[in-house]
Amino acid sequence: MASHSLSILTLNVKQQRYSCHGCGNCCHDFTVQLRDEDLKRLEAQGWEEKLGEPITIEFRGTTFLRQREDGACLFLQDDGLCRIHAEHGFEEKPIACQLFPFSLTPIEGQVAMGLNFSCQSVLENKGAALNSHVQDLKRMGSHLPEVTPAQRPPMLTRKLRASAKEIKAITNGLDRWLTKTDLDLNTRLDGLAFLVQSLAQAKLENVRDEKLRELVDVLIGALPGELEFHPLEPPTSRQMKLLRQAVFTRVEDPKLSDIKLQGRFGMILSQLKRSGRFKKGKGASPHIGAGWPEGVDLAMVEQVGGATDTDTCKAIDDLMTRYLRATVLGGRIWGAGYYGWPVVEGLQALLLNLSVIGWLSRLHSAGRGLDQIDLEAVRAALGRVDRTSGRAVWLGANSERARLGYLKLDDGLRRIGSHEKLTME
Repeated sequence: MASHSLSILTLNVKQQRYSCHGCGNCCHDFTVQLRDEDLKRLEAQGWEEKLGEPITIEFRGTTFLRQREDGACLFLQDDGLCRIHAEHGFEEKPIACQLFPFSLTPIEGQVAMGLNFSCQSVLENKGAALNSHVQDLKRMGSHLPEVTPAQRPPMLTRKLRASAKEIKAITNGLDRWLTKTDLDLNTRLDGLAFLVQSLAQAKLENVRDEKLRELVDVLIGALPGELEFHPLEPPTSRQMKLLRQAVFTRVEDPKLSDIKLQGRFGMILSQLKRSGRFKKGKGASPHIGAGWPEGVDLAMVEQVGGATDTDTCKAIDDLMTRYLRATVLGGRIWGAGYYGWPVVEGLQALLLNLSVIGWLSRLHSAGRGLDQIDLEAVRAALGRVDRTSGRAVWLGANSERARLGYLKLDDGLRRIGSHEKLTME
């Protein structure tokens, strides 16, 4: 395959760092889809002969790396390292494994660097500056035809195509608001929800290019004072049910081996049972992931409050600010980075993700006998949510859009966001 030269737009989040520390978490957590080039390399390496068993699994016409019964990749060694990497080198692994935790999203004239916060080293902010990875990303991206720089920006709404100026106005405006460190995290998150809701309600066909930049500036300039004139009622029972359903869709992780074992009908019945528990908020929590407390009484979630310890609040603020800035600046919540969704709808999905992170943080804390959220819980919750963002096909489906459509009414996204505070600053 012919390669193409890429211009990588580095994430301008200087506080964020990353280097792989070989924890092996990603090798337990992700189903790796293989490309034709990956399959050729693996075949040339002779793994089936070495291992005496198949190394891939087919599902609906697509080939994936096989996983063991515990969900770990077949090539994960006891030391947490990859056997392919150990015997043949980094560049001989499947491209998805090489690229993680980075993503490459086509934008107009360039390719944006994105970062996945399901990586433990990213969550803990450990390693080298992000710009030190640019050359590796250029090498990997040059052989991925889908990351050829886009010729036009994403949609602004379902009916309006954004311009490059409008994308810049929105990203710069949101980033400017998110970095107002003189304001506490809760105020910035509520202000973010207010900004997104305002954009969703505006007649954007009448506010294009420079006028949109002026609108964003006016909205940000009115914050946080404007929030006082729009006080929030607690979320309704229906809004909370939709939030818990959204939690389920983001933690559900069907394994290919389980699907083949149970059959499609059996898997659907199993999912409906688990989904029902989340919707009601009652019963024992299903399996969520490695390291998560098992069988937590879902009713206990409501008894866990936000963090109050000053150092914990500061650490959670730092983590969530890094995550939000990287997600917005990396283009991971609209267009090619998020199921082809328009900018405004993608930002609404981001608000819902934030509420899910809050709810899951409380679940994780409850399962460890805590009455307040701590940093460990937020890291675990953010990791679970971001691993599916833009990756789980069902999150880009009409059912998810319908859920967001209901929650954007009556300040629903702001109301559940206010209920799911991570800190009590």
